[in-house]
Amino acid sequence: MPEFVPYEKMSKKQRRAVDKLRRRDWNGVCPVTRVAEPDKKHYSRKVKHKGSRGEEPLLPSLCPMLKLSVYLS
Repeated sequence: MPEFVPYEKMSKKQRRAVDKLRRRDWNGVCPVTRVAEPDKKHYSRKVKHKGSRGEEPLLPSLCPMLKLSVYLS
């Protein structure tokens, strides 16, 4: 029976052989993270087009107020 040798004390060739045995196969699956395609029937809370309802963006409407408050103080 071969005696136990700690991984750190193994030679580079032996460590590579052990690593090769420990590696697993992905069976054709790509390990890259994927995004699921959205369901067409599912309700989406995202706003599709910002400002499409004729609304002004909030930030430019606040800018005149901020400038005015600087002059008042």
